[in-house]
Amino acid sequence: MDCCGAWGRMTPGLSRTTEGDRAVSEKSRQPFDVLIAGASYAGLALARALLATLGPEITIALVDRGSDPLLRSGLAGGGDPRAFALGAGSQRMLEVIGVWQRVASIAQPVSRIEITDSALDSGVRPVLMTYDNDVGGGEPGSWIVPGAALLAALGAAVAADGATCVIAGSEAVSIDGSGPLARVTLGDGRMLSARLVVAAEGRRSRLRESAGIRIVGWSYGQTGIVATVRHERPHEGVAVQHFLPAGPFAILPLTGNRSCITWSEEAAEAKRILALDDAGFLAEIDKRFGGRLGALMLEGGRGSWPLEMHLARAYVGPRLALVGDTAHGVHPIAGQGLNLALRDVAALTEVLAEAARVGLDIGDGEALRRYERWRRFDAAVSAAAFDGLNRLFSNDWTLVRAARDFGLGVVDRLPALKQMLVTEAAGLSGELPRLIRGERV
Repeated sequence: MDCCGAWGRMTPGLSRTTEGDRAVSEKSRQPFDVLIAGASYAGLALARALLATLGPEITIALVDRGSDPLLRSGLAGGGDPRAFALGAGSQRMLEVIGVWQRVASIAQPVSRIEITDSALDSGVRPVLMTYDNDVGGGEPGSWIVPGAALLAALGAAVAADGATCVIAGSEAVSIDGSGPLARVTLGDGRMLSARLVVAAEGRRSRLRESAGIRIVGWSYGQTGIVATVRHERPHEGVAVQHFLPAGPFAILPLTGNRSCITWSEEAAEAKRILALDDAGFLAEIDKRFGGRLGALMLEGGRGSWPLEMHLARAYVGPRLALVGDTAHGVHPIAGQGLNLALRDVAALTEVLAEAARVGLDIGDGEALRRYERWRRFDAAVSAAAFDGLNRLFSNDWTLVRAARDFGLGVVDRLPALKQMLVTEAAGLSGELPRLIRGERV
C-alpha cells in the first residue's frame, strides 16, 4: 500500500507540499521530511507522535517489510503473544498522541507487585517484597497491555491521520547521508530521499549496519517464553515476579481472570519445553505458577525469542537517528524494553519539533546530537542494571541467594525506597520529555 496526504501549509524546517490528490505516489512526495524504517511499536509511535506534534505539514514515509502495517488486527487476539508493562510515563504519552484511548478498555492496571525468590521445586514460595504500585493520586505506576492490541492501536491511529506515505512489502537496506538529503535504497531497488531517516527496524538493522554504527553486546544463553493463561481465581491486579535459578518468571495480570506469563529459561531447557504439546507445556507453567490462582488453561499460542543485550556505539549518524531496539536491546527482567523505546520516541519528537519551529533543518547534526546525549545515558544505565539483576538472580548459589533475599527483606522495610522504585519503573524520574510528562510538545 502506497499512500499519503498532500497539504498546503508549511512549518519552517519542513518541506513544502501542495494541495492535491491524497493518494499520490511516494515519488511525488519526495523529499520526505522524515523516513521511518520499520513499522513496529517504535516506528508507528514516532509517526503518530510527529503528526500529533507538528500536524500535517510534516511529510512522513513509513517503510516496512510487512504487507499492511497500518491494518494489523489484534484487539481481539492474535499476532504478537506478548503483553507489555507500560509505565505511567508511557501511558501518559500514548494518551497525548491519541493512542491510549484505543486500548484503555483492555489495559489492566497493576495494583501491587510481589517478588519471590526460591528454587523451582520449593514447596513454599515466601513473598520477600511487596509494594503498592501507585505513583500518587491513585495513578497506577504501570498497566499491562496485550502487544497485538497495542500494535493494532498504533497502526489504526497512524492510518486515521491519512497523512503518512506507507511503503509496504519492502525493506530499507542502505543509507547515504553525506549530502543535503539522505538517500535510502530499498530492497527492490527504489531510491527515496528525506531530510532525516529514523531506523526503527529492531535488533537486526540494515540501516545501522550501512551507516557503520557498531554495537556492543552478548547473548545470555537464555530463551524468553511467553504465553497467556486463564485461571480459576481473580488476580486482583497483582503482578508477580518469581526469581528462579534459570531466570525470572513473571505473572502479568490481564483483564478478566487471565495473565500473561513471561519467563526466562536456559536455552536447552526452553527448547524441550517449547516442543511439548499443550498439556505438557501447561504443566510446566503450572509448576512455576505455584498454584496461586487455581486451575489454569492455555489461551492462544505461545512465543519465544533468544535473550541478548546490545547497545549501539552511537545513536545518530549523518541524517540518521536510531530508536528502540535498533539503538538498545535489554534483558526483559524488568519489562522496560518498550518503555525505553517510547522515551526515545518522545525525546526525538521534542528535539525535531523545536528545531522545525525555529526554521532549522531537522536532519541537522546538532539537533541529532542533542537527542543522543539525552537518550544514550538512560539506555546504557538501564541495560547495565537489568544485566546485573539477571546475573544476580539467575543462579542458585546458596550464599548469593541468602544475600539477595536479605537485601529484598531490607528494601521491603523501607517505604521511601520502595516508592522510589515505583517512580523509576513508571518512567517518571530523570530528565523527562514533555510527552512522557503527559504534556503536548
